[in-house]
Amino acid sequence: MKIWMDAYDHSGNFKVLNLREMAFIHLDIRCLYTLLICTAFGSTLSSNAEIKVNPPQDFEIVDPGYLGYLYLQWQPPVSLDNFNKCTVEYELKYRNVDSESWRTIITKNLLYKDGFDLNKGVEAKIHTLLPRQCTNGSEVQSSWSEATYWISSQGNLDTKIQDMDCVYYNWQYLLCSWKPGMGAHLDSNYSLYYWYEGLDHALECIDYIQAKGKNIGCSFPYLESSDYKDFYICVNGSSESQLIRPSYFIFQLQNIVKPLPPDYLSLTMKNSGVNLKWSIPRGPIPAKCLIYEIEFTEDDTAWVTTTIENEIYVTRTSNESLQLCFLVRSKMNIYCADDGIWSEWSDELCWKGDIWKEILLFFLVPFVLASLFVLVVTCLLLYKQRNLLKMVFHTKKRSPF
Repeated sequence: MKIWMDAYDHSGNFKVLNLREMAFIHLDIRCLYTLLICTAFGSTLSSNAEIKVNPPQDFEIVDPGYLGYLYLQWQPPVSLDNFNKCTVEYELKYRNVDSESWRTIITKNLLYKDGFDLNKGVEAKIHTLLPRQCTNGSEVQSSWSEATYWISSQGNLDTKIQDMDCVYYNWQYLLCSWKPGMGAHLDSNYSLYYWYEGLDHALECIDYIQAKGKNIGCSFPYLESSDYKDFYICVNGSSESQLIRPSYFIFQLQNIVKPLPPDYLSLTMKNSGVNLKWSIPRGPIPAKCLIYEIEFTEDDTAWVTTTIENEIYVTRTSNESLQLCFLVRSKMNIYCADDGIWSEWSDELCWKGDIWKEILLFFLVPFVLASLFVLVVTCLLLYKQRNLLKMVFHTKKRSPF
């Protein structure tokens, strides 16, 4: 069965079209649309494909001898003549080899500096970026240039020092200590070097702490303008019989500050509570940089609380408490450091019961008892003396003389 449809031909004459002819007409129109779209898209692709940029040249990681503070540097890519009016940028990614994430920097410079853990390898990559205004609306990227850096892994791993511990006491003087490596021979000895931004070059420790003639630590001199900066340390060693593996460390000194404990504690009883107050630890640490931990003991119950003030009011659990004791210690707070080390505990301050009850129990009662004893003895002596006088009187009365 055929389906018929009325239409007009090119000359304007009436023509009858069947369904098959109509399908071919619609197919031709769809093909025309598809051809136009592909042509436009293809021209766009071809125009973008013509814009290319090379990666940066001479990309390298340079060690200036700052114990982990490295330079990542490069030169502009070749053939930038066509983009003289464009601001070329670079996307830099870098990390320690075993890190799961990359740090990413977008920069217009040809040099970037940062600190790395030299106990591990360093890897970085960089490519060139052309902004959209230079490339007809689409960002163009070059291929990646890559670079790596490794410290020579001399010596066995067990020759490295162990248990490295650094403490910045009261934000005034730094002390680091370590133990020799488990695999280090008896003739091994270690040396410490340090650097932070502001020093011209790495310095060696001038005041070693020793045990049995071997260096086991370093007491640092006054470190000017060293706070809130990366502080780099390398401890390497020497031995006539083996190579020693160096160890690298990075600190921020404000994060390893150990303050002095608070002192001059005072207790004041107020109604059903106790007001505890203490002085701010001596030294250069500002009061706003400290947090305090208070250990409170009431008879056999103990708990810990914290405060940023140097005073706290604690409610007693019972008005019949026989003993209240306090300990306080301090640490750098989150406003001045990411971390810190708790100070030693202060001397313990205790309150024992009601002072008047103590006076009554330990002074008044014995005094009363002693007074009663003296009174009784006195009365007995007076009574005995009275009887004696009576006997003498009666004896004289009976005498004929």
